[in-house]
Amino acid sequence: MSMNCEILDLRAFLLVAESRSFHRAAETLHVSQPALSRRIQKLEQAIGSPLLERTTRSVSTTAVGENLLPLVRRMLEEFDGSLFAQRGDHVGRQITIACLPTAAFYFLPSVMARFHAEHPNVRFRILDVPATEGLQAVERGEVEFGINFMGASDPNLSFEVLVEDPFVLACRRDHPLAKKRKIAWSDLEKHQLITVHRTSGNRTLLDGALARENLKLRWFYEVTHLSTSLGMVEAGIGVSVLPRMATPQGDHPTLVTRPIDSPVVSRTIGIVRRNNAALSPMAERFLQMLQKQWKPGARTTERTRG
Repeated sequence: MSMNCEILDLRAFLLVAESRSFHRAAETLHVSQPALSRRIQKLEQAIGSPLLERTTRSVSTTAVGENLLPLVRRMLEEFDGSLFAQRGDHVGRQITIACLPTAAFYFLPSVMARFHAEHPNVRFRILDVPATEGLQAVERGEVEFGINFMGASDPNLSFEVLVEDPFVLACRRDHPLAKKRKIAWSDLEKHQLITVHRTSGNRTLLDGALARENLKLRWFYEVTHLSTSLGMVEAGIGVSVLPRMATPQGDHPTLVTRPIDSPVVSRTIGIVRRNNAALSPMAERFLQMLQKQWKPGARTTERTRG
């Protein structure tokens, strides 16, 4: 079933939704308000649902409109970028990625620097969001691909492994556990543990893995962000169990990390894409560069050569 809508219909919806004003949107598009309203109505008929709620004082998106908004935004960005590319003008090309905050710090900067050297006019929009939000952004088509530890079991998505990221203990250098080379889960029972909230994907993964081994830890503090837990560890409030990627890289003056075994709990970080969804040419090039540097074994090879 084909949908009868035009690019201008999508632009009209986006401008009204972002400005929350038919008047301002009409001025931007240089059309009358009745003409703008007809375009919105045409799009709503094609979608089969109201997209905007209008009152005498304001305009807001409906639930359907709110879900549609990021997809429309990306469609228009890709359309405009394609037009620039056809003209031989690289300005306006954009790559959109949803990435775990820890993985964004770990994976992206070095590859983005190399990519920018080759394609200086390509812009990036990085959604550094929690795992569930990042997966939803991929599923909705808001981004071209994601870097996540969720999505491997979704039949509508493809998942390509990049690296294993084990959970480790973070503690101060002067903490008793810092003297151990490896930590057992039982070693943590007498210490005040800091963890992210139970709604976090990391917490769900960790709790599930420990439950399968009949292990349960007594968490003393719960926080929303992994970085907050590290700040509390540094202040001497407690110790934290978190993914290795979330810990300071290199030699930190205050904090140390120790591996935890029996069992080793790890999250598998990978590239998440919608099945049968083609990437833009620039996104495809960036993804290939990312895979070349971070695919399994690539980092080991680089260290050996060094």
